[in-house]
Amino acid sequence: MKKFLIMLSLILSASLPAKAETISTDNSDFVLIDSVIDDAAFDIRYYSKNNFTGNKINGYHAPHAYLTKEALSALSKAAEDLRTQGYRLLIWDSYRPQKAVDNFVRWINDPNDNGDKSFYPELKKSDLLDGNYVAAKSGHTRGSTVDLTIIKKDGSFVDMGGTFDLFSEISHPDYENITDEQKHNRQILHDAMVNAGFKGIDSEWWHFTLENEPYPDTYFDFDVR
Repeated sequence: MKKFLIMLSLILSASLPAKAETISTDNSDFVLIDSVIDDAAFDIRYYSKNNFTGNKINGYHAPHAYLTKEALSALSKAAEDLRTQGYRLLIWDSYRPQKAVDNFVRWINDPNDNGDKSFYPELKKSDLLDGNYVAAKSGHTRGSTVDLTIIKKDGSFVDMGGTFDLFSEISHPDYENITDEQKHNRQILHDAMVNAGFKGIDSEWWHFTLENEPYPDTYFDFDVR
């Protein structure tokens, strides 16, 4: 009887649906980054044409950057750590509406629009989705992911050996064919972010997600204003 009950429990558990992803337009847990980190700089690429599509992206109505309260609290710790080392943050993207991600997918599937090929010089456009360079569901849309780099306190450039959204092996955090200085600069950013509670990915040195993100199954779709 006991064995039967165990088997029944396993069957019922297997038949239960996985936790569903949800779409939300509730922005009540989101905060502007510059309201907390007042020395951060911003270059919100999807508000401009300076991105791989060559066009401004749906959902970006202002050059602003939002994160969940939890992610921003952690990011402020990273910013303080970097500040003591003589750096400040430059933000390229953070919260990203689902409609923006949908815009990316439509662009990839449009054979008549190559966008800005300088962002994917070695790839076909179709490779961007097939190779997971662009995802139909992005961690950015959950509100606790940020794309960023470091600059010096006076705003001057810090060489990372590659630029934002360059879809290439050069962008891998462990890419070897860059200078020791560029590797060192990438490590400074990585260490500050990881020590503050973020995790990176193996394809983009600039991309970090809060380890304990508050909305792991929710994708938001309110506009950036």
